[in-house]
Amino acid sequence: MEKVIRQAKKDRIQFVDLWFTDLFGSVKNVTISVRELSKALAEGIWFDGSSIEGFGRICESDMYLVPDPDTYAVIPWTRGETKTARLICDVYAPDHRPFSGDPRSILKRIIAKAKRSGYEYKVGPELEFFIFHYSDGAIRPTPFDSVGYFDLGGDRALSIRKGISTILSHFNINAEASHHEVAQGQHELDIQYDNVLKIADDIITARIVVKKVAEENNLIATFMPKPIYGINGSGMHVHQSIFRKSKNLFANPKDRYGLSNLAYAFLAGQLKHIKEMTVILAPLVNSYKRLVPGYEAPVYICWGQMNRSALVRIPKISKGKITSTRLEIRCLDPSTNPYLAFAAMLASGLDGIEKKLTPPPPVEESVYEFKEADFERLKIDSLPGSLWESLVYFRKSKMMKEVLGDHLFTKYYEIKKREWDEYRQQVTTWEIEKYLRLY
Repeated sequence: MEKVIRQAKKDRIQFVDLWFTDLFGSVKNVTISVRELSKALAEGIWFDGSSIEGFGRICESDMYLVPDPDTYAVIPWTRGETKTARLICDVYAPDHRPFSGDPRSILKRIIAKAKRSGYEYKVGPELEFFIFHYSDGAIRPTPFDSVGYFDLGGDRALSIRKGISTILSHFNINAEASHHEVAQGQHELDIQYDNVLKIADDIITARIVVKKVAEENNLIATFMPKPIYGINGSGMHVHQSIFRKSKNLFANPKDRYGLSNLAYAFLAGQLKHIKEMTVILAPLVNSYKRLVPGYEAPVYICWGQMNRSALVRIPKISKGKITSTRLEIRCLDPSTNPYLAFAAMLASGLDGIEKKLTPPPPVEESVYEFKEADFERLKIDSLPGSLWESLVYFRKSKMMKEVLGDHLFTKYYEIKKREWDEYRQQVTTWEIEKYLRLY
């Protein structure tokens, strides 16, 4: 605590932004004067949580924010009299216990469960996003560039991505790589592998930074999974391993795929529970416009080594680099709340380890080329095809109820069901063009 206070004085901080997220991962903020920093660190800062999506009712609105000193960072676009530091917070209830509806606290609870077995969960995400020209009232977004995968010539956003990486470094976030993605106006940002809580914090920060840099260039950045019909959507592939100290417990050099029994059990747990946690990993109505065959999005529940049509891929590693052994799960999109997504992913993997589950045989062929008989023969199922279908699996899930707790589980279902009901009552342009003159 004292270290943060000294650093704030050294940095000549005037204000402190206290960040936390609502149920769906939107960053909320309370700004305090730097004079209140020591009080915030020692006692927390009270706020009314009744209006935060998924938080308390009017009769239980009093909550307080407890800053995590490890998340201290100077916000680089603030200067002089408004120079501001950022701290990410946990939300506590009036009884001085972590609030059961706080997504960050839920992840910390699952992390603690893993830690009791000596496990440290590490992840590395690949965030995809689009950059569009800014246009008030535009019906269709216009991509900022017209180039494709890894192109250099004509990549007008190259300097923007470099600016994003530079600003992220001020938040102690290492963007290992960035590049143009497949679709026009689409980009990817890869965040360096680290412990899961830090990475969840990094993701919510990166989303703020990407949007801020785009805005300063009179552009719009979006993590919406499928903003344009007919082209690739944006995913968030996540690489994941379990460590004990410096040892990667997923690694077994003698295995054909380089995986240990623990890794296979973890994989089996995620495959077993994937349908019931899909609504957390792909949380929007729009998410299921991306999860369709033909656009490099994984929709089939299977795994393989170099198979990019599989839900979980086992990337090959360089010789002698067994600490890099990992599972890459590919169905997430960047609109997810990373705290809840990682909590569900870790809990499902731990369930596989505890029950010593075995995954089905790997699939190395392109599943996109399969016919119906192939799916039946290999017993390959598919992800839910809509938000509503995902909610049906979620509602029946004992595991997801244990992960989220009664409060958040019920809130999540209720709010997402309202979202689906609102969507299914809409009359779209497609319907007008398809049916108006025909019937």
